[in-house]
Amino acid sequence: MTIAPDRRQALLDQMADHVLVAGLAAASLRSLAKAAGTSDRMLLYYFPDKAVLIAAVLETVAARIAGLLIPPADPNPQPFDTVRIALTSRMLDPASWPYMRLWLELASRAAAGDPVCRQTGEKIARDFLALAFSLVAAPDDTTRRRDAARLLIAIEGAVLLKSLGLEDAVAETL
Repeated sequence: MTIAPDRRQALLDQMADHVLVAGLAAASLRSLAKAAGTSDRMLLYYFPDKAVLIAAVLETVAARIAGLLIPPADPNPQPFDTVRIALTSRMLDPASWPYMRLWLELASRAAAGDPVCRQTGEKIARDFLALAFSLVAAPDDTTRRRDAARLLIAIEGAVLLKSLGLEDAVAETL
């Protein structure tokens, strides 16, 4: 039997919405099926096992995160602090916060050894580094790579501080 890609993507979109609200801890096969309006057996028709399903859901979320990181109106590389302030503000915006909350959960699970979270988290981080490399002005590629990593570290620090209730400390850096 052939799997309809449109149906599969619709299921992934509904499950991604669920995970953004409820988190990975609430991503049982049964809860994901309910969120997608189908049965857990039907999910296993589209995805061979739960690990593949979770990876596909996280890839869907990762694609959405990439959409949040659309560069500013000026596509030319900008000074480090200009890019840091713009992207940090975008990531801390209430519309982006469900993604950042899930990102923190993903990173925590990756640190605990979850291979699916590690692989997906690494892909998201590498995609961010590539974007940052294209956005930050620097005299040479070595400096741009370093600044791209500094940008990721700065934004991750801001996300962590916000999650701990230290938005005032983050606001002082913006």
